[in-house]
Amino acid sequence: FLKEFDHVIEAPNWTKDGKYLVFNSNGHMFTYEMATGDVKEIDTGFAIDCNNDHVLSHDNSELAVSHFTNEDATSRIYILPLSGGTPRLVTEKGPSYLHGWSPDGKRVAYCAERNGQYDIYTISVNGGEETQLTNLPGLDDGPEYSPDGKYIWFNSVRTGLMQVWRMKTDGSNPTHMVKEESNNWFPHVSPDNQWVVYIAYKKGDVEPGDHPANKNVELRLIPATGGESKTIVSLFGGQGTINVNSWAPDNRTIAFVSYRLK
Repeated sequence: FLKEFDHVIEAPNWTKDGKYLVFNSNGHMFTYEMATGDVKEIDTGFAIDCNNDHVLSHDNSELAVSHFTNEDATSRIYILPLSGGTPRLVTEKGPSYLHGWSPDGKRVAYCAERNGQYDIYTISVNGGEETQLTNLPGLDDGPEYSPDGKYIWFNSVRTGLMQVWRMKTDGSNPTHMVKEESNNWFPHVSPDNQWVVYIAYKKGDVEPGDHPANKNVELRLIPATGGESKTIVSLFGGQGTINVNSWAPDNRTIAFVSYRLK
């Protein structure tokens, strides 16, 4: 237990040096200093309606966010200095919901709705033409690169329940990695590429394509090669608990958010 807030915070992830957590609250971005507990807001310019799916570049110089634009209230992806500054647009089309940044720093992966269907796409960090990786009815979401750059992990409702999948970075060889009678979201690979953590909702407690807050959920762990899952914590949470990769750099700790109703 690190800190209790009197307001909602979401999606903590670590800086590479392990000194800070970056998190979202009410559309704004903040840092939490591990040594002191100090909280400071990041200057994100006009991007003050951010979703809880921010990602740090692998050298930690930049922060990518999904910001709901004032013009049409649609989420698009922007990149700005982690130290603060003016965001630059990456995805011209929306809605686009960020989830992953390639280890070589060249591309981001995201879930996007195009033509009435939510699929997984990648795009250069400089913008341009996006590449569609999935094309199936239903929701494919949460794409995140493995640290070795070989795979994209994601969650998909294609079997009827939300489940954890993995594919090559070009979209080929989709593999069902976790087959469970639960709705499983947001797989995150450890920095050493050995483990994957994800959040699990009880079957029947939510619709397969939904991941609300204020539910009894579990964080589960599997080997990155696949295998039986292990529950590492049961909590009251859901949306915002581990929407982004929250592994510590030492591979031993996972940051997450739990909730308490007043």
